[in-house]
Amino acid sequence: MNKEVTAKMKIHKPTNVVFEAIVDPEKIGKFWFSSSSERWEQGKRVILKYDEYNAEGAINILELKENKKIVFSWGEEHNEETVVTITLKKSDNGSTIVEVAESGFKEEDPEVVNKMMGQKEGWVYMLSCLKCYLENDINNMRASLIH
Repeated sequence: MNKEVTAKMKIHKPTNVVFEAIVDPEKIGKFWFSSSSERWEQGKRVILKYDEYNAEGAINILELKENKKIVFSWGEEHNEETVVTITLKKSDNGSTIVEVAESGFKEEDPEVVNKMMGQKEGWVYMLSCLKCYLENDINNMRASLIH
């Protein structure tokens, strides 16, 4: 059975601003990864780096609808591939509701609950950092979560 985790947050910025923060390699380092190898576009394979954790990984952009939706897969290099769907919806007063859903966790994995809890925690943290960056120009929260 396919397991999924979700996280949602309201960000007081328009959808195009939120979208650009995620897909623009110059902006992603302000709230999430240290760097992105290139702008996110459908069909591309992008390398993301976390300098603080001495880690990097590839994502495959499966679908991209400007200012609305980003779908990518990751984890294939560890044989634990999951699919992440980031949906942006206009809300009241020009705000955006950002929803992240990650699916594909394997039920038969004895660590599935811990992995899902860890990913949920990570998504809530990423959305919190995104909110701080876009609403208040705070760009030093990323890579502070301790496991």
